[in-house]
Amino acid sequence: MDITIELGKKSDIDELEQLYNDINDHLARGINYPGWRKDIYPVRENAVNGVAANNLYVARHNGKIAGTIILSHEPEPAYDEVTWGIEAGYSEIFVIHTFVVHPDYLKCGIGRRLMDFAIEHSIKAKAKAIRLDVYENNKPAIHLYEKCGFIYIDRVDLGYREYGLEWFKLYEKLL
Repeated sequence: MDITIELGKKSDIDELEQLYNDINDHLARGINYPGWRKDIYPVRENAVNGVAANNLYVARHNGKIAGTIILSHEPEPAYDEVTWGIEAGYSEIFVIHTFVVHPDYLKCGIGRRLMDFAIEHSIKAKAKAIRLDVYENNKPAIHLYEKCGFIYIDRVDLGYREYGLEWFKLYEKLL
């Protein structure tokens, strides 16, 4: 499958919002592994902020956004509660946020391509590690992260209990 990955642009925001709505509708009809909810997460504001910060990337297939990922240097506050594999400031660490594959492209390798891109991008930027969190019942995502060499660190409460999301697993890949 011919995929290009590039920095998201302001002109992508409407399509990104539709992607978020499409994945949330898809999840609502089946098994909602990540526990996401329409109009709560992910939402247009995630795309607006990611584009404004120049850290949102889109994977395109035939001009359509098939997936997206945000690579920032901003951890969740709970990340400070655990001992990571490497001591480093977050200027030297990338954190994966809002990693989404459009339902039309699930199980087509888009997620793997985005993860490979995140690793390559982080290596080029001379980062020391990549970190992420994932809802503990999101088995497909956990499988992908482990396949990509991420190591389980600990589990934490990110403060989403009101949505039924109590525990999140933290993963790290040293570079």
